[in-house]
Amino acid sequence: MATAAQQLAASKAYLGKKNGNVPSYIEQEVLSWSKEKIILKMYDLFIVSCKRKDLQKMSKVLIELMGALNFDYEETSTRLYRLYEYCQRCIFQKKFDEALYIIKELRDTWALAFDLEK
Repeated sequence: MATAAQQLAASKAYLGKKNGNVPSYIEQEVLSWSKEKIILKMYDLFIVSCKRKDLQKMSKVLIELMGALNFDYEETSTRLYRLYEYCQRCIFQKKFDEALYIIKELRDTWALAFDLEK
């Protein structure tokens, strides 16, 4: 069963369909992605949504990112959670550039940490 993050990533990968159904081969591809790749794709989705000023999608992405935090690593997770909360406030205050800057920086940093594409 796909997680909410995987479902969201699959729908992003298959934006063109009107009926909203994600073909099984796309869903299987997304299910094969590593956790690291899903995190980067979630950041990418936020960035695209921010440029389109899609408040609902940006909020969904931030909620998913918050929910994915592992609080076994309390200090790091708490700091990321606060950054995501701040980004939520920014988007509701229409400070899209500020939220976009933060998420882009986080995305680039994680891409370097994961040693994945930038």
